[in-house]
Formats: sequence, structure tokens, C-alpha cells
Amino acid sequence: MANSLDDVIDAALRVLDKRGMEFFSMRRIAAELDVQPSALYHHVDNKQTLLTLMASRIVAPVVIDEDLTTVSHRLRAAMLGIRDGAEVVATATAFKLGSSTLEAEIARFSTPDIARTLLIYIIGHTQATQLHTQASALGLISQDSDLDASFERGLRIILGTTGANPNK
Repeated sequence: MANSLDDVIDAALRVLDKRGMEFFSMRRIAAELDVQPSALYHHVDNKQTLLTLMASRIVAPVVIDEDLTTVSHRLRAAMLGIRDGAEVVATATAFKLGSSTLEAEIARFSTPDIARTLLIYIIGHTQATQLHTQASALGLISQDSDLDASFERGLRIILGTTGANPNK
């Protein structure tokens, strides 16, 4: 039975969640689907295209609306929901891969500068949280119980006290 593009994205997300970005490869995705790596290229041109599709899938459930504090928490939760999810979204966002519209959608409810700053903050803090959590789980460092609270404090700095409709 032939795999669909959705099957490839699903397999890629499973591999990412199991292995992390360090050991993420087209060969591992192919093995997950029990196909040759060349079969993946019927669906995607390259790994960067696949990362873009994965990033879109990770953030797809997030509803962007005027409550930017809640939006920020939704984005963070979506990325935290999969190992190294923030790194995938960061890669797609930084290289402007695909048609990610997160920044433009957030800007509809704020300003372009706030949208960019907020998105960079959410992704960066989430990446740091994921890295810290992984290192802590391996016993390399002590767990930081302030990660969630520090995220909230940063949001208040960027968005002001309410987080809704800043500078609109």
C-alpha cells in the first residue's frame, strides 16, 4: 500500500518524538514507514520541505485571536507536545520556509513588531524549556521549577498587563 503525504508527516513526527532532532533523518522516517528513503521524495522535495510541513502540523491546532496571552500559551503547548517541536518550528520560521502565517496572524491583533517579538520569544523560551527538560530527565542538570512562571513573566513584559490588543 502506498503512503500518502500525511503518512510521511505523521511518521516524521513520530521519529522526531522518539529520537529528537539530533537523530532525525530521512532514513529513519523511511524505516518507520518500512519503505526505501527514495520513496519519501515522491511526497517531499527535501528534508527542509518536510520540516516545514511538520512545523505547520505542530501549530495547526492553535487558534490565533485577540487574546495574545492565551495564544502564546497555546503555541507553547503545541510545541511542547512533541519532542524538539520548538526547534522544528524555529527552523521553519527563521528560514521563512513554506507559508507559515503565524507572525502575520498575530500582527492582526497587535503590531508587526509585537508579533515578531512575541513569536521569537515563544519559540525561544519553548526551545530552552525543551532542552532543559531533556537535560534534567537525563540527570545532567537539576529541574528548574520556574520555567512556566518565567514564561508568564516574559509575556507580561512583551504584552503589558492584559496581553489583549496591545497597541491596537
